[in-house]
Amino acid sequence: MSEEFLVNFTPQETRAALMQGGIVQELHIERTASRGLVGNVYLGRVVRVLPGMQSAFIDIGLERTAFLHVADIWEQRQNGHGGQNGDGPKPIEKILSEGQNLIVQVLKDPIGTKGARLSTQISIAGRLLVYLPQEKHIGISQRIEGEAEREQLRVKLQQLVPADEAGGFIVRTMAEKASDEELANDIAYLRKRWTEAKNAAVSARPPALLYQDLTLGQRLLRDLVTPETSRIFIDSRENFQKLSTFAQEYMPQLLHLLEHYTGERPLFDLHGVEDEIQKALARRVDLKSGGYLIIDQTEAMTTIDVNTGGFVGLRNFDDTIFKTNLEAAQTIARQLRLRNLGGIIILDFIDMENEEHKAAVLAELNKALARDHTRMSVNGFTVLGLVEMTRKRTRESLAHVLCEPCQTCGGRGEVRTARTMCYEILRELLREARQFSAREYRVLAAPAVIDLFLEEESGSLAMLSDFIGKPISLQAESGYTQEQFDIVLM
Repeated sequence: MSEEFLVNFTPQETRAALMQGGIVQELHIERTASRGLVGNVYLGRVVRVLPGMQSAFIDIGLERTAFLHVADIWEQRQNGHGGQNGDGPKPIEKILSEGQNLIVQVLKDPIGTKGARLSTQISIAGRLLVYLPQEKHIGISQRIEGEAEREQLRVKLQQLVPADEAGGFIVRTMAEKASDEELANDIAYLRKRWTEAKNAAVSARPPALLYQDLTLGQRLLRDLVTPETSRIFIDSRENFQKLSTFAQEYMPQLLHLLEHYTGERPLFDLHGVEDEIQKALARRVDLKSGGYLIIDQTEAMTTIDVNTGGFVGLRNFDDTIFKTNLEAAQTIARQLRLRNLGGIIILDFIDMENEEHKAAVLAELNKALARDHTRMSVNGFTVLGLVEMTRKRTRESLAHVLCEPCQTCGGRGEVRTARTMCYEILRELLREARQFSAREYRVLAAPAVIDLFLEEESGSLAMLSDFIGKPISLQAESGYTQEQFDIVLM
């Protein structure tokens, strides 16, 4: 299916939307103040080594120290995960020590309360190749399946890479039909970037950034454009020129895809992207049939519940459930990409008794997920009728980028009722009366709570006032949330 990209530039952020058939499939956002870190190379300092976890915390200049596991240390991989004498894996305390300087690369951005995930195995990505400065072999992308094509690419690259030069390469899918000149240009570009990073490390003091990955607009050209991409609309003349220059130098074959959008109406408004962003932040996703999904994202996992809603079907109940689940499978695959949901994902389809229906829904889900280039695994239906899957998570989800926990409910999605707050205030008044002697107690709370005290709970308040022998006055504060209150001793 033909696809196109819409790229919206502002001084504060860059947004890129992948469109297929006029529908938003993916959304990428990069803010100038908080660019993603994946791919960045740092000169870090070992802050702490944890033998019990076989891990270390590395200071690379972020708010939280980054995390390095022993399996991601290049020395371990170089020795086949064994010691130099082949006597088993080397413990991390024998590889790293506190205060040691270390060149590391970010594998995963900080997510939630977790720091960035690091590796000491460096890789610098180009459009056609990935450069591995510490290795000396040539690998081929698994997406290139033909054995003859794989061998042809390996031989071609061996001819372009001098035997006495350090470093290895992984051939990316984009290089399948690349010319020798294009491959040679990519090799020269990657070697130059790594040389600059190495030279910077000589004089730098940790923590220091040695190499930063490309901007979102540049990464779009390098990583996201496929043979199905027909156009890339850019709504900024300045950035259109910058990307054109970048494409002219590194990937001239993509230059004809770039198009400057000059319309008066905002690009994202014209194609309905802004509306899709708002929908992608909601818990509920409506299906065309009348059913709907409920998507809940937590620290541990994401759950997606399928409901028939207002869909009653045309024949029997089993067919109604089957049709809803089929539509839900397609929508779930799109929502995972659009919201960039990762980690453990549990899908709760409507219960189906027919095993053929289950197989068909699972096949439809896998077919829809095949369009997603992110690595994932899908298991069949469990005994409880759930589908378990994982999707690789390398950056924050759309909700985590655009939203923050509600200051009223603290991310619970619920607030205590006004009656609950009345009873809590009564208990607090009793505690205050036992600890402090005051002439009067004044309650400051949200209007809904005060109204309840003046009406249905007025008797409870009068009873407590008689019990403590002191007057209790009420004051409504419009700026208070329903769970917020204060008791003032007069």
